[in-house]
Formats: sequence, structure tokens, C-alpha cells
Amino acid sequence: MEALIVAVFLIGYALIALEHRLHIDKAATAILIGTFSWFALFVFPLFTHGAVPPSTEGALLHHLSETASILFFLMGAMTIVEVVDSYDGFRFVLQLLRARTLWAFLAILVTLTFFLSAVIDNLTTTLLMVSLLQKIVPSEERNARLLGASLIVIAANAGGAWSPLGDVTTTMLWIKGCITEVNIILRTFLPSLLSVALPFFILGRQLKGTALSLTPSPSDEENFIPRRASLIVFLVGIGGILAVPIQKLVFHVPPFLAMLLSMGGVWLVTEIFYRRLRRQVEDPYRLRVASALEKIDTPSLLFFLGILLAVGALGEIGILRWTAEALDHTLGNLDAVVFLFGLLSAVVDNVPLVAAAIEMYPLDLYPTDHRLWEFMAYAAGVGGNLLIIGSAAGVIAMGMEKIEFFWYLRRVSWIAFLGYLTGALTYILLA
Repeated sequence: MEALIVAVFLIGYALIALEHRLHIDKAATAILIGTFSWFALFVFPLFTHGAVPPSTEGALLHHLSETASILFFLMGAMTIVEVVDSYDGFRFVLQLLRARTLWAFLAILVTLTFFLSAVIDNLTTTLLMVSLLQKIVPSEERNARLLGASLIVIAANAGGAWSPLGDVTTTMLWIKGCITEVNIILRTFLPSLLSVALPFFILGRQLKGTALSLTPSPSDEENFIPRRASLIVFLVGIGGILAVPIQKLVFHVPPFLAMLLSMGGVWLVTEIFYRRLRRQVEDPYRLRVASALEKIDTPSLLFFLGILLAVGALGEIGILRWTAEALDHTLGNLDAVVFLFGLLSAVVDNVPLVAAAIEMYPLDLYPTDHRLWEFMAYAAGVGGNLLIIGSAAGVIAMGMEKIEFFWYLRRVSWIAFLGYLTGALTYILLA
């Protein structure tokens, strides 16, 4: 059974990588491998033991609840971003991002992404920043849009690694008592910053000298939204997103619940505005949350669901923990093991990898703020940059900008690896 599940995952992963060559939607493949893996866990015991162990259903519900919380969080964030965009709310941010060249604009955007992802989270930050990129850079500048989205992903993942409120794996280590707030920032900020700076200067050189136009499109003028309405929706929407980590920190509210609460507030405000603006705006239905829910990238959410279910099944049969233990025994050097953990996080989800590491290395042997946990936070967060499907932020950007797997592999992966390696060596030298 274990061999079958691993084989199905590897075959499915290959199909996902070849999506644009085979014209098979990656969401369909992910859903298939995720459900089949758990189906096998239910069916095979019937032939060997005559009954399904009660623990199997409990494990599935446990993984499903964790996955659902992530999906609802994403759905709420994506909906808020769509609503703010429909009310032209991002024009206030665009006014602050004045730049004459595309290179200068991306420098500001990448910097904002790096710091904002540490305050909210890398998923929401990627949604916001790719939306801004789409508002500024025309679709005709395809290469610039792809490079910009790739840099946003790199910056978002690196920014989430040095903060306990950023990447989900850093948050997990924080909640488990492996790291403390101030120490993780002091020890991993510089490595994370270097892992972004190097790719930016390499990729950004290709865009130097490119002029940037901020002229609004005709459609924006025809569907003008009153400035006051745009500002209120922008403040309610972005303020609601920024309030999510505060609610988590102060009231211990699950992030998905706080995000849905924010979405509900935005929904109420926009319903009031819809009643006032429906006769003033062309296509008023686009101002409603119901319209935003139709526009969000549902296939990406389903892809995420399938991948997390599949990885959960791999963790249930012990493959991930066996892999981690094999690395530990083969290499012997702790820094080398963690470095490879980061490389592996580009292939499979970093959440179960970090969860396995927490089980492998008990706190009584590796206490709070041990270099193992600090380096793990960096590696698990930044290592996902090596492949476009190596992180949730990459998956979101992949869906929003239709980034091809092999395009990223050829143009960005080796540069992202140089950034990851530079940051890792910096941490090892300073530790």
C-alpha cells in the first residue's frame, strides 16, 4: 500500500509539472491523487485486517480540518482583494508607488512584500502585490509580469520566514515553543533579506531602463467609483486583513475565523454601497461580494486541497518521517540535514516536513531557540522558492499570472537557489 501511494504521488506530481504540455488541469490531478491516497488507506485494511482502523477516519478528519482552515482563510483573503479591486481601492496604494521605471517600481514592491508578509502572511501579501503588479504592468509586457510575480513570491516566502506571524511553518514552530518572537527575528532577518536581494538584483537587471506608465485605462474612467467609496472599502478590506494576526495574537482566534469575520464586514459595507451606486456605475453587479466569489481562483483552491490531502496521506503512512530520519542518519551534520529539508520543501509541502522534524528532535534535547529551529524556520520558508509549486504563495501567483512550471524552472529556480544558499551560509556563519 505504501509503495502504491508513493507511486501515485510521484506520477501525479509529474503530471502537475507537465500541465502545460499535456493540457491537463493541475487541480484535477491534485484532487485525484489526494482522494485516491486516502481511498487506499481505507480500502487496503479491508483485505488484510477485515476492517478499517478507527484511527484512519480520525486522521482524515484531522487533516481535512487543517486543510479547510487554510482554504477558508485563502477564500476570505482572495474575496476581500477582489472586492477592493472592484471598487478601485488599490489606486490609493498606486499613488504611493510612483516610479519612472519598472525596475524602481519592482524595488518598492519587493520591499513592501518582504516586510508586509512578516506582519500578515505570505499568502495574503502575494495576493495583494500580484494584484498591484497587474494594475500597473500591462498584460502586453508578459515577461515583466512573470518576472515581477516571481520576485513577489520569493520576497513573500522570505519575509514570512523571519517572523512568527509570517509563514505557517514559522508560526507552527512558535506555537510549539521551539522559537521565541524576538530571537527568531534577530537571527533570521539578515539571511532572509539576502535570499531576496540577490535574486532581485539578478532578475531586475533584465528590466532596467524599461519605462513605466501609470495612465488609467478607459475602462477605469467609464466605471468611475466615487473616491470616498473606494477609500472606505480599501480601509475596511485591508484593515480587516491586517487585523487577522492581531486577533490571533490577542484573542487566540484561528486565522481563518478572523479572516471570514473581516470578509463579513466587507460584505456588509459593500452591500450598503451597492444600493447607492447601482444606478451610477456600469455593470453594478461587480460591486457585490457575490461577484467577487465568482471571480476568485477556485481551481487553485482545489489544487491546494488535493495537494495537502496527498501530503497528509504520505505523512500518515510514515514516509515523510522515514525520509527525515534517513537524511539524519546518512548525513550526520545537522546543518546539512536542515539545508536539505529546505530543498525538499520545494517538492512537498513544508508543513508536514516541519511537523516531522518537531517529532524527530524533542525539545529536551534541542531546547527553545536552538539553532536547529531557527535554521529550520529559514529553510522551510525560503526553500519553497526553488519551484513555483513549492509554496502556497507560488501556487497562488501561478494561478493569477498563469506561470508555467518549466518557465520558472529555467528562468528563476537557479537564481532562487543562489539566494537560498547565500542566506543559509550567512546564517551558518553568524550562528
